[in-house]
Amino acid sequence: MCQNNHTSSNPSHFEGSQEEKVLAQSIELNFMDYIKDMKFFDPHIHMTSRTTDDYQALADAGVKAIIEPAFWLGQPRTGLSTFKDYYNSLIGWERFRSSQFGIKHYCTIGLNSREANNEALAEQVMEILPLYVYKEGVVGVGEIGFDDQTAAEEKYYRLQLELSKEANLPVQVHTPHRDKKKGTLLSMSIALEHGIDPGMVIIDHNNEETVESVLEQGFWAAFTIYPFTKMGNERMVEIVRKYGSERIMVNSAADWGISDPLAVPKTAALMKIKGISEEDIIKVTYQNAIDAFAQSGQITQQDFEIVQEIDQSQKFNGNTILRGGQQPRIDKNAIIIR
Repeated sequence: MCQNNHTSSNPSHFEGSQEEKVLAQSIELNFMDYIKDMKFFDPHIHMTSRTTDDYQALADAGVKAIIEPAFWLGQPRTGLSTFKDYYNSLIGWERFRSSQFGIKHYCTIGLNSREANNEALAEQVMEILPLYVYKEGVVGVGEIGFDDQTAAEEKYYRLQLELSKEANLPVQVHTPHRDKKKGTLLSMSIALEHGIDPGMVIIDHNNEETVESVLEQGFWAAFTIYPFTKMGNERMVEIVRKYGSERIMVNSAADWGISDPLAVPKTAALMKIKGISEEDIIKVTYQNAIDAFAQSGQITQQDFEIVQEIDQSQKFNGNTILRGGQQPRIDKNAIIIR
């Protein structure tokens, strides 16, 4: 019976039923069955916060590429050198670490909204940002925007919009957790005021309250599948069912909070189970992210169609992902860890 339920395209059949509860459990255990041979692109995932096991899980699930936005690490940085080290890690070690699992790593570079409120330090960060936004692998300015929606946040958001224009790079906008609709509308109006093509702007962390205005004005609408605080993937299915797949993309964020780095492939699996067309699934979990960020000139479709040979003994600055002479762990399902 469960197998038949998996392939049903009528989600309402299961609402409130015991079968739906069984289905939910099966999705959790067997989502990989539904995404076999599919490719995914997670355009917002903070892999600095994740382990190599997470990279392996992403590769196993068909994730071919990721974008890691610069963000707040959980506590304030206290000096310019800490920003430099962090930005260097995004274009250096993290890019290398991702390659060791066959995943293309890109990033966006910016001063995040939360730390824009430390104006003395923010001024220094603005001076070094041009040194990073032109680096290989940097596909946008981000994530920038609003948190508490202060005057300082607006000031540095505007300055970074101008930087994106100079560099001809897409902009990745963080919309605030609090008073999200107001912050989203403000973010878009300021971008338009600065003469930025909305097709170059990815408005992130959308929900049901913001999506319509974002799409109507021609911006890209990104949704973060993040437990409890942003969007669940059941809600995401309904967004795609209502608005279609044009200029919509999903991501995981997967930062140091309670998050799931496999949110994109899991959402694809749920969409398939719930009867969303494969064409729409491919757009929102793969193609739209490529199209949006390829405007940076750093991403091409062919990047993900070439099978890369992986040699985990390779070194970056004298260091590998293998510790103490260990060998690559091949069978991730093995109970014994040697």
